[in-house]
Amino acid sequence: MDQALRDLLGLLELEALEENVFRGQSRDTGLPQVFGGQVLGQALAAAAHTAAGRRVHSMHAYFLRGGDPAAPIIYEVDRARDGGSFSARRVVAIQHGAQIFNMAASFQTPEAGLEHQTPMPDVPPPDRLREVRELAAEMGEELSPRMRRVLGSRRAFQVKPVVPEQFMAEARRQPFKQVWMKAIAALPDSPFLHEALLAYISDYELISTATLPHGLHASSSGMRMASLDHAMWFHRPVRVDQWLLFDLESPSASGARGLALGRVYTEEGVLVASLAQEGLIRLRRPRA
Repeated sequence: MDQALRDLLGLLELEALEENVFRGQSRDTGLPQVFGGQVLGQALAAAAHTAAGRRVHSMHAYFLRGGDPAAPIIYEVDRARDGGSFSARRVVAIQHGAQIFNMAASFQTPEAGLEHQTPMPDVPPPDRLREVRELAAEMGEELSPRMRRVLGSRRAFQVKPVVPEQFMAEARRQPFKQVWMKAIAALPDSPFLHEALLAYISDYELISTATLPHGLHASSSGMRMASLDHAMWFHRPVRVDQWLLFDLESPSASGARGLALGRVYTEEGVLVASLAQEGLIRLRRPRA
């Protein structure tokens, strides 16, 4: 297995310190704080350890402080309720004695019911698109050093944008973005592992959709971006080692905050999850 993917799986292997208390390690990704997707994935993994036999169907999280990538994170799980079909959990993430994150999640015993979904948009399949690292290498010096570092870094997931220019060029565009993602190698048949990894990658591209109408990127000079809250609904079983389309949009930006919504589809067009995130979008320099 590729080392980047092996390292990521290691992050989700939490150490049980005592009942309902877990410790997760952090990884330096070059950011000044812990990557938000890491905390989402680890918190969901901690909650799932206490809800055996039930699958997560929703989670709602708040990022309170930037995490320290040089220190482990403690996850305290509150078993709020175990009903006949549903289990509710609250998770608090702690570093250096302070809360950095909290989350509410709900788990359900699988059962059959009514079914419908919004159709997947008509986009090129992933085998007709190019990986973002390849595109970044080709552009070379046309990209800023920071953007080259962000787009060209080794990841545990392949990323194939439907419209590459949205990732590469600072030009004003409509607030819509579509990207295919898939783990770079096959993964174990563990439903909770795939759900935790989906939570991890859901933080890759979501909030940056809110910068498109303004001709900016997360790596633009003078830009400060940070996740404020994050919500996910898991509709159907998912595998992140198969191609997933992230269909993203941003209906609003105001008050130094941007809102982004998303739907996640399999290559066969099955809607597996829905996403929502609000994030801080603050400029340190005035725009002309």
